[in-house]
Amino acid sequence: MSYYSPSPRRLNLCLTPTSWSTYEHLVIIGQEPAISLALNKLSLGVESAFASIKDPKLGGAASTFTTVDGQPLKVSLSVITQKASRMNHPARPDLITKQLSSMVKEKEKTIVLICASDEQHYDALIIAATRAFPRYSRKSGASRRLKIDISLYGVDDEQVVTRLEALAEGVSHGAEWVDAPPAEFHVPEFIEAAREIAVRHQVEIDVFEGDSLMQMGAGGLWGVGMAALHPPAMVVLRGPKSTVDAPNMVWVGKGIVYDTGGLSLKPKGSMGGMKMDMGGAAGVLAAFEVAAARGLAQDLCAVLCLAENAIGPEALRNDDIITLYSGKTVEINNTDAEGRLVLADGVAYAVQHLKPTVIVDMATLTGAQLVATGRSFGAIVSNDAVLEEAAFEAGQSSGELVHPLPYCPEFFLPEFKSKVADMKNSVKDRMNAQSSCAGHFVESHLGDYDGKWLHVDIAGPAFIQERGTGFGTGLLATLAEAWQGGELEG
Repeated sequence: MSYYSPSPRRLNLCLTPTSWSTYEHLVIIGQEPAISLALNKLSLGVESAFASIKDPKLGGAASTFTTVDGQPLKVSLSVITQKASRMNHPARPDLITKQLSSMVKEKEKTIVLICASDEQHYDALIIAATRAFPRYSRKSGASRRLKIDISLYGVDDEQVVTRLEALAEGVSHGAEWVDAPPAEFHVPEFIEAAREIAVRHQVEIDVFEGDSLMQMGAGGLWGVGMAALHPPAMVVLRGPKSTVDAPNMVWVGKGIVYDTGGLSLKPKGSMGGMKMDMGGAAGVLAAFEVAAARGLAQDLCAVLCLAENAIGPEALRNDDIITLYSGKTVEINNTDAEGRLVLADGVAYAVQHLKPTVIVDMATLTGAQLVATGRSFGAIVSNDAVLEEAAFEAGQSSGELVHPLPYCPEFFLPEFKSKVADMKNSVKDRMNAQSSCAGHFVESHLGDYDGKWLHVDIAGPAFIQERGTGFGTGLLATLAEAWQGGELEG
């Protein structure tokens, strides 16, 4: 029986207050030009503290006390360096998260004033600030945490605040779902979260659970999840149509709520934290929530592939052969390479039923992704240069950075050769671009699909320092804008 209940909101986005007297702590954060402009207009009397920062262009911090309407106010200044490499976001959202995490105390009535140098940076800055204040907690004092107000200096349009609040909510939800242990947030709770979003935003939803997956031919999803107490499921959300025959962008997310490795059991040091293995589906669902709230869900679909990779008498074995939704047979040579099996069923379902011209699958798929692109960059593999570039730019815009890996199926698909089935599920040579190989495994189940396909591996950035990040929410929400604007054509 589940005892999951959604965590209370921690953040409130608001216009810049006309008075600070209701707060105990004001945090002003941003790069030097934007903070200088704000301080000149706010008349807070903290100029001397700002002047104490030796070289604000390189960043620094200072704190002081001032008086507002007869009330003491602690003011913390955090100046973010303007140094950023060409593959990083110029506003350095990575540092925004780190600084806010360390500066804000849970029991102080706080407002964070973000000073942006460019309105194009708003999404990235709000995502970064949201990550600094994760929602999920089962600490005994968590109920006493005060809500934190966040304002972007100079924003005086409620519609802009509403748009940004939708993004913050999505990122918070994506991170919270990852943080919740599977005893709380299992397949049924995931389904319920999707249903709630579907009802709230009036979108269509279909749920295929348990034996129905086997009957419909989704052998990958069924095989991975059949040994678990809670049966696996495929959840399909469909946004409104622009026209009856309009093609769709389809997002497919890996949702392994817990990954023991199956009978290829993970060692002790590798199993802890495997609640994060549903980060792809969490990011897809959160991004769909954001897109729906922003009016960007038209001709957009999401497919969540949900299962627990458990052990037991019914568990999938190495040497078993399963038939996936694509019709291809797969010889299992590693039950811990399960994510690609559920994604393969998801993309095959998308091709056969959802009329896609763009498919994006997202997953915490391979440890090799961390070796290839690290903890801060997701890795992407795409069959289309336009989509690959759009994804890279979406990462630059949202601050959820991604970088392309080689796309070359003729080099990498041979890794999956099998003597007795169409393919194996794990590579023969672990030194041959494993992340690209895994992406090509998924791609090979698209059948005769001739549209655009993008694979996003987020094994590193989805879970940092034992916390879910909601990574992928901003990336996909930005891609939804590009899709609605016709930028993914060609």
